[in-house]
Parts: sequence; structure tokens; C-alpha cells
Amino acid sequence: MAPDAPVPRWITASPVTTEAPPEYRHDLDGLRGIAIALVVGFHVWMGRVSGGVDVFLVLSGFFFTAMLLRRSASADGVGIAATLRRTARRLTPALVVVLAAVVVTTIAVRPFTQWGDISGQTLASALYLQNWFLANAELDYLAPNPSVSPLQHLWSMSVQGQFYLLMLLVVAAWAWLARRVSRRTGRIGLSILLGAAAALSFWYAVDGASRHQPWTYYDSGARAWELLAGALLAIAAPAVRLPNPVRTLLAILGILGVLTCGVLFDGANQFPGAPALYPVLATAALILAGTNAGAERQPWVNRVLATGVCTGLGTVAYAFYLWHWPILIFYLAEYGAPAAGLTDGLVVVGLALALAVLTHRFVESPLRHGAFASSRLAEALRRRMLIPAVCALGAALLGATVGWQASLRVHPATPPVALQVAQYPGAAALVPGVVYAAAPMRPNLFEGWNDSPAPTRDGCITPDREVRSCVYGDLTATRTIAVVGGSHSEHWLPALEVLAADHGIRIVTYLKEACPLTLVDDPAYYHSPFPECREWSVDVIDRLARTKPDWVFTLGTYYRVDGRGDEVPAEFRDVWTALSNRGLNVLAMRDTPRLRRDGVLYRAIDCLGGHGTPQSCGLDRALVLDPVNPAIDATSAYPNVYPLDLSDSLCRPDRCWVAEGNVLIYRDEHHLTASYARSLAPELGRQIGEITNWW
Repeated sequence: MAPDAPVPRWITASPVTTEAPPEYRHDLDGLRGIAIALVVGFHVWMGRVSGGVDVFLVLSGFFFTAMLLRRSASADGVGIAATLRRTARRLTPALVVVLAAVVVTTIAVRPFTQWGDISGQTLASALYLQNWFLANAELDYLAPNPSVSPLQHLWSMSVQGQFYLLMLLVVAAWAWLARRVSRRTGRIGLSILLGAAAALSFWYAVDGASRHQPWTYYDSGARAWELLAGALLAIAAPAVRLPNPVRTLLAILGILGVLTCGVLFDGANQFPGAPALYPVLATAALILAGTNAGAERQPWVNRVLATGVCTGLGTVAYAFYLWHWPILIFYLAEYGAPAAGLTDGLVVVGLALALAVLTHRFVESPLRHGAFASSRLAEALRRRMLIPAVCALGAALLGATVGWQASLRVHPATPPVALQVAQYPGAAALVPGVVYAAAPMRPNLFEGWNDSPAPTRDGCITPDREVRSCVYGDLTATRTIAVVGGSHSEHWLPALEVLAADHGIRIVTYLKEACPLTLVDDPAYYHSPFPECREWSVDVIDRLARTKPDWVFTLGTYYRVDGRGDEVPAEFRDVWTALSNRGLNVLAMRDTPRLRRDGVLYRAIDCLGGHGTPQSCGLDRALVLDPVNPAIDATSAYPNVYPLDLSDSLCRPDRCWVAEGNVLIYRDEHHLTASYARSLAPELGRQIGEITNWW
């Protein structure tokens, strides 16, 4: 989501060309200042996407493409190597400093269980691949909290970097061809090419946002149309001649669009689909309003944007953006707060702004413009100290992150396949009279995240609209249980596999990430509309009606998003009705407690890695579970739906620990480890046996 570096000075210091250099756009510097203020303000105090990043993307496409077009008209041409050097000199130093600060701070104040992930994200950010790292992790870009990465915001820097490289090659190829035809013909051809690419990207973004928005949010192909919109404006700019009333109208509409975008749209869950047209068109309007107008003829809105306060903020926008997010995330993590209040938010903003000014003054400017001041001493300091220091810091950063990632791959944390029950009783430790000796916890803190059920490892839980069906257990058995829903249905599979081996059961899975069965587009328990989940659920229910498994195993309760305990959402009852109408029997499992304090989720391994204990890292049972399983009353109206409840095998009467019987219970904030799930098989088998009379 990062803005580009300060607006390049190609406008006043360009190679000799046959065209007069355009006037410097101070108003667009100011627009960047307004955009960064919105980004930071919305992140810190509102936990929303402001649309400011989309403004940055359009401006980046506009300035970078215009720079390439001007250079292509010079005697030396585009100059691929020179452009890469100049762009790297503008963007890399400040990025290296911030990445180094994040790594050092992580080592100093965060549990060691986070080091591997941060090193991977640091490497991805340094190589301008962070957006793909996040897309693969399928992280939702929601309100910041301590469980969010301090480098998550650098996804847009990666998108921009990839765009710069591709656009550089495209314009260089175009410049070579343009020398063989008329320049006017070449510009028309380039416009058609980029326009077609923008249209294709926009279609891809709209389609992707409706199918799998969390991935699409970070997808370079889905974001390209925003940058290409700026590129097309750069091509059209020389021909723009608008009457003053039209300029004024465009400027007013543009600034209103920029200022209101974050209030009118839920960008984290809607962009880069069709709603992103709002900030993109607003930015385009402001660009057009001031194009070829001259400072004295620009609309009053553009003149306000060109004032010192706005342009001053725009000058440090890049560094301000780099610093604000990690400072906010480290603050929230350190104090365990779900959000920053007014006073604390001002501290975060003030610190980020101060560091941005220092970074711009002592890192960006000297390396971009050549000196701290016009003195030989300053130039000597720059060449002999600053440049080597930044290069050494970057080399150390890359060396450390590559080394850590290589070590993790050479020595992977392999979770246990099976544990000795006598030494690792797991859930059996909660049974009165069971005696066992203390032993090192398994899976350990490095193994926990990987101790997942089979569908996560073999791809049988789908991240998208596709319905995937896999078979586990006894493949020849005549008795079938269909495990259906999201990951909270999936994480019971290891226990069901134990029962399948003991009693001859065929297990068929229909699983989709973050998708309990639902028949509505916007479930009340979910944080945003999820029509893809409904479409998938309808298809799965139809398949179940055709295949007729003996039992459907799915989720029966859900945690109260805004309160204590758990409940049966109305959407679950609708699903039970649909399954009942198709003659299907249902095993409705009570959901597992989620680790959260003050609404903030946290990982068990992070708490334990930060010197917590299984007890202190747990939660009071009354906070996460109602005294009586709410599904008991809810299922009484459905003769084919039977509740399952293993809460007493997960929690003690007063508190839910994060490890029992020497076995880690949670592999993250709310999913069971496969090892602990297997220890639940005896109690799960007892309850299923009573309901089905299979044994």
C-alpha cells in the first residue's frame, strides 16, 4: 500500500529532448500528502482502508510512465540500466532502513516463534514479492491488531516495483519501434496496448473480487489497472486542454472522492474490484484538472494542494508510509490492545512522522540528490560513509534473512506422527484418575504450526470456489461420514481417522477455507460479505443429497463475535433445515474456543514463546463457552441433527489451557493440532457411538 518515493525531478531535470519540459506539479505532491494523511489516520484510528493507496498507485503509474516517455524522446533513449539504478536509489535506502529496524525490533521484543515468518516477509519485501507472500498466506487486510504482520503494508511496494520493471521494458520496446514509425502513430499504438491491458486487468479484478477477494487484494494482475490508469493519463496529458469551469468541477469532484472514499467503501473487502473506480477516478480528475493549466490557471483545489503543508507532507510520504504501520503493529502487540486510542494514536503518528523526516533528511535526500549540503565534506561523507553503510545494512539484512530461511528448510520442524499415550495422554489427562509424568511438550513451539490435518497438507481444503472431495479412513467401508465446512470441521479429521481405523468408516471431505456451510451471502457471524461461500455451500449440499452419506459432520456452534461465550447462528439452522429436507443426518460439533483477549486473537505458540505457561496463555472458560452447549436446545427442533460437545476434553471446569497432557492443543489462534485431535478420539468415539449405534 506504499506510496512511491517523492515525486521524481525529471520534470525539471531531464535529458535534452525535442519537447519543452512540463511544469512541475506541486499540486500532485500535495495530493500525495493528503493521501498519506488519510492512509495513516484510517489505519491508526479507524482500522479501515482509506483509498489513499489507490491514489498512490494511480500517481505512480502517471509519473513513472511520463518519465519513461520523456526519456524515450531523448538521444540516449529510455536507458534501462540507468532507470533501474535511479529507481533503486530512490526506493531502496529507506526501505532497507525500515526493514532492518523491523527485524531488530522483532528480535528484541517479539517471541522467537515469530522470527521465521518475519524473516520470510522481510526477504519477500526486499525482493518486491511481498504481495505474493501475503496472497499465498491469504491474509485478510483488516483492522490492524497484534496478530497482523508489521510488514503487511509493503504489498503495494511490491506491486509498484513489479509494474515499474514491466513498464520499463514495454516503453523501451515501444521506443525502439517508434523510431521506425511516426511518434504519433507509436503513441496511439502504445495507448491501445495499455488500454487493452487495463481493461483486461479490471475485468480480472472484478471477477476475482467476487470469487476470492483476499487473494485478489494482493494480486499484481488485479492491481495493474490502477497503475495503468495513471499510465494512460501520462500518454494523454500533452493533448489535454480543458476549459476552466470543467477543470474546477473535476477538481472539486476529485478531492471529494479522495476524502470520502474510506467512509463510503469497505476497501479491505471490496478493492480492487469495481468500487476501486471511486478513488481511481477521483485521482484522475485531480490530475486532469491541473494538466497544462499553469500554476496561475489551476483550480483553487489544486492550488490548495500545492501549499506548503500539503507538499511538505507529500515530500516525506514515502518514508512516513514505511514507518507508520510497523510502529502501530509493534505498539498494539506490546500492549495487547485491539486499537490505538486518540492519545496513543497521536504518539504513534508523531513517532512515525519524526522518523520519516529523519529518514528523508539523512537517508533519502543525500542518496538521491548528492549531498547533505553543497560542500565537499558532505559529499565525501555521502560517498565514503552513507552509501557503504546502506549497502552493508542491505547485505546484512539479506544475508540474515536468507540464512534463516535456508536453515528452516534444511532443518524443517516435523510434527509427530504418533505419540506414546502413556507419556503424552493429551485430552486423557483431563479424565479423573489418569496419571502421567511431565515430558517436553509435543508438538513443540516450532512444530505446532505444521501439526495440521491431512487436507491442509494435501490440498483437499479449497481456498476458492472449487468443490474438492477427498476420501480418508477405510476406503472400502460401507459406513460413511462426510466432513463438511471450513477449517473448524477439518481439524477434527485426525480424531475421525483414528475411529475410522478402529471401526471401519469411510470419511469423505468437502472443505473450504473459512467457510462453515451457509445459504446467505452475508452471514452475521462473518466480518464481510462472502457470496463465494454460499455458492460453494449450495453445490456441496446438492452433492450430499446425491451421494447420501450416513452422517454429515459439520459445525454446530460459533463464537460470539461481539461478546462472551458461543451461540448457534441463525444461518446454521437454515443449513440444518436444508440438510433435513434432503433426508440427511447431521452430527453438529460444538466449536472450539478461540484464543482472544479484548477481541484480539493471539497464537498459543507466541504466548508460550514469550515465557507464558499453558495456564497463563489460556482463557477463563466462561469467556469462551456458555455454561450449556447452545446446540442442545437448537437441535431439539431437528430430529435428524445431533449435537456433539467435547468441551470438557478441551477445557478444565474453570479455564481452557493451551496444552494438556504434555500435548499442545492449538497450532495457531483457534485450530487444534493434529496430535491433540487424535487424543480426542476416545471421547469423540463414545459420543458418536451413542448416537449412531455403530459400536
